[in-house]
Amino acid sequence: MSIYIGNLSYEITQEDLGEVFGEYGSVKRIHIPKDRETGRVRGFAFVEMQTEAEEDRAIESLDGATWMDRELRVNKAKPKEEKRSFNGARNNRF
Repeated sequence: MSIYIGNLSYEITQEDLGEVFGEYGSVKRIHIPKDRETGRVRGFAFVEMQTEAEEDRAIESLDGATWMDRELRVNKAKPKEEKRSFNGARNNRF
């Protein structure tokens, strides 16, 4: 499972997130998406922790907290949806 963190500062780094989430347990992975064209951070990230209990503690503690002058949105990440083509069909190739 992973955690979605929204409303992040565009100045955020993996080290910043690692420090904050490390207070709630072992951080396995951090992913900070960047804009393909500009390379700029998009304002959200995903964090995976060692156990679901650690993730739950982090979510409970950090959702709504103010960090770097922003109110964080922290919750369980939703599974990535399969993209569909313009005609509504799935993008499965033969």
